[in-house]
Amino acid sequence: MLWLEVVGWLGSVLVVVSLMQARVLRFRVLNLVGAVLATGYNAIVGIWAFAVMNGAIAIIDVYWLWRLLRERHDERAYTVVDVGTGDAWVRHFLDVHAEEIRRFQPGFALADDASAFLVARGDEVVGVVVVRDVGDGVGVVDLDWVTTRFRDFTPGEFVYRRSGVFAEHGLRELHVEPAPAMREYFGKVGFHQTATAWVREVEAA
Repeated sequence: MLWLEVVGWLGSVLVVVSLMQARVLRFRVLNLVGAVLATGYNAIVGIWAFAVMNGAIAIIDVYWLWRLLRERHDERAYTVVDVGTGDAWVRHFLDVHAEEIRRFQPGFALADDASAFLVARGDEVVGVVVVRDVGDGVGVVDLDWVTTRFRDFTPGEFVYRRSGVFAEHGLRELHVEPAPAMREYFGKVGFHQTATAWVREVEAA
């Protein structure tokens, strides 16, 4: 039957496409859908070895999706490490991702008087936030960048709403002038647009 062949091929294509995804959540979703379709196709045509294999893959994907989504807003999932801009790892991280950073936040330059905060998930650095103290309790966000794998998640939500690192630096307000591509993100993490900048009040831990 033609429709059955289409389902089988679609499942295979989705599994292959999922392996090309850099974002971990998108990979799991596509892989799950592809595995479910492949399981159904192979079960109908009686290829039980592949049906069992794809069924097992689907179960594994469901587990990891449950875990990833459960931890999506879990403050224990992330750690913010307060380091100086002269830190060798910060400069290495920025150098490695320089081309992509320029696409999201063109014109960024690391100021010597800024504070840098590495965002980690376990032992993996997933992002960096760079803020300058311009006086009167105001900090300017020069950079907020997350690696591709974790753009489906909310490390920024933790940094701004739960970490308390900005209050520890004596800041009471954060300002940012986001590039158009970043405006939706900053709105989601609590910034609001004013006549001069996007602003949010600093929250203590």
